[in-house]
Amino acid sequence: MTIAMRGWIETFVKALSAEKGFSPNTCRAYRSDLEQFLAHFTGSENGTVPDGKKVDVADVDDTSIRTYLAFLYKNSQKTTIARKLSALRSFFRFLVKRGVISTNPAKTVLTPKRGSPVPRYLPVDEMFRLLDGVTGESLLALRNRAILETLYSSGVRVAELAGMDVGSVDFDSGFLRVIGKGNKERLSPVGKKAQTCIQIYLDKRGEVIGSRIADSDPLFINNRGGRLSPRSIARLLEDVVRQLGLLRPISPHGFRHTFATHMLDAGADLRMVQELLGHASLSTTQRYTHVSIDRLMEVYDKAHPRR
Repeated sequence: MTIAMRGWIETFVKALSAEKGFSPNTCRAYRSDLEQFLAHFTGSENGTVPDGKKVDVADVDDTSIRTYLAFLYKNSQKTTIARKLSALRSFFRFLVKRGVISTNPAKTVLTPKRGSPVPRYLPVDEMFRLLDGVTGESLLALRNRAILETLYSSGVRVAELAGMDVGSVDFDSGFLRVIGKGNKERLSPVGKKAQTCIQIYLDKRGEVIGSRIADSDPLFINNRGGRLSPRSIARLLEDVVRQLGLLRPISPHGFRHTFATHMLDAGADLRMVQELLGHASLSTTQRYTHVSIDRLMEVYDKAHPRR
């Protein structure tokens, strides 16, 4: 009996959302990675599986997966290859648990060794120049200023920021209610500067729309009044960087790297930064110590008795 792989991909993705609480973006990435493998397995030249082409999941073995990874090595980075292999492992593990297949063909395939790139970040003076460069009193300018100030002040992920509602900001306590990966909730401090920018933006927004803003409304909206997407936030940042003529490109995730680096450089405890960033593992946060070598050497020279 042929057990069509394409149908099981949809079942698997739905389970990721319903049972694991994965975000739509994460589910979309899993589907894309699995469909790319399926297209390669069927020998498709344009990267899509022909309609009506059925692949039995039992026909996929470790050799076909290794062949696929070898193909990816031509044009993909090791991190990308590792992610796609991880998606395949998770998918076939799901099928084993469901009794569809007896063994996981991706289990014995080795993950490519990945380096530990230093996260890209901005020095304090350049970050201040960027933030201070967003001027104007229009609703759009006030929104953009509030977005960038909040990203830098809190270190939240861009998807977390885009998912916030007006009620996610507690101006009395100075905290943001953040829904992170795996639908986990945490509280993240946000500075007075960012709070002020958010409040000014919301006041202006209320004047423009002429009605009361509810706590359940999206915190940051687009020109049509809908929730601003992570991609739209990235685009507006690209525009700001281009207009200011900054030499170092920076992404919304780069704001998160900058937040972590500046906190550690100022003496913040690594575990506290881990909590602020919402990292499940301390090893993830430790990447940011690589960009603080100068400060570590300064502390060492001042503190060690036999320096």
